[in-house]
Amino acid sequence: MKPPFSSFILPLSSLAAFALVAIAAGLLIGAVPLWTLDFSDPMARVILHLRVLRVATAFTVGAGLAVSGVVMQAVMRNPLAEPYILGVSSGGGLGAALAIATGLSLKMSGAIPVAAFAGALLALGFVYLLASAKGPPNTYDLLLCGIAVSALCSSLLMLLVSLSRDHNLQGILWWMLGNMQNTNPRVLYPAAAAIAGSLGAAFLLSRDLNALTLGRDMAHHLGINTRLAVTFALFTATLSAAAAVGLAGLIGFVGLVAPHAVRKIIGPDHRLLLPASAIAGGVFLVLCDVLSRAFIHPREIPVGVITALVGAPCFLVILRRAKI
Repeated sequence: MKPPFSSFILPLSSLAAFALVAIAAGLLIGAVPLWTLDFSDPMARVILHLRVLRVATAFTVGAGLAVSGVVMQAVMRNPLAEPYILGVSSGGGLGAALAIATGLSLKMSGAIPVAAFAGALLALGFVYLLASAKGPPNTYDLLLCGIAVSALCSSLLMLLVSLSRDHNLQGILWWMLGNMQNTNPRVLYPAAAAIAGSLGAAFLLSRDLNALTLGRDMAHHLGINTRLAVTFALFTATLSAAAAVGLAGLIGFVGLVAPHAVRKIIGPDHRLLLPASAIAGGVFLVLCDVLSRAFIHPREIPVGVITALVGAPCFLVILRRAKI
């Protein structure tokens, strides 16, 4: 028997309230505290505009990675699955690094997110092609091929870093560690639209995702076209992760931590798990970005370092409990 929807009102309301608090903290805290500004000064309005863009970028990226993580965990039936598991993030990072190293990012506005998106899609296509070489791919084939492709992309990325000129090296390294310093709304809007579309598509797949968590055989007996559902779900997860990587670079563990925490509170029903995880992912990354700015003031730590410091212990706890 399914629990009544009213039983989820309090957790969802609490999560929404927490999101407002996190957004307020993201706007107020920075190298220049917002409450110290005189908004009659044009420079103060510029700082506010950049701060709003930064918080919006962090929330959007966190939501996209969380949605991708939820979908991958359902398809893989693995609580440790996230965008890195299928090489999606590594492929996107390699594409972005190529755009930086070749100077394309200086010649063409939006080249980095476009290159990252293309790299992520190519990585997933390569994984799926390898996994389906002997027939319809199963979970283990996808996992193994994803790990191999991820390692390959990471190696190529390190090679690119070693061969890059000094003026390109810093940009690539910041991209690898995550960067919320987006100053262009025209880059944010398409990424946000892609992530919102991915969330909507995943929500339409909620019934299929609920069935897939029981296993492909059980899902098949429930009338789910498992091959079509898995293919569409993976494409949706890749679109969401690629948009996030294209916007802010390589940021790990958000797609692991947010869905796992929300699942403990709300349960496994993807009709509620997906939107709640999107909010939680946005909150988590906004708060991590606040820490990255405030931890060693006035210096700034890449946000990917903060998410790794928080996410790695969570990974170990989940691994121990899952016994996989």
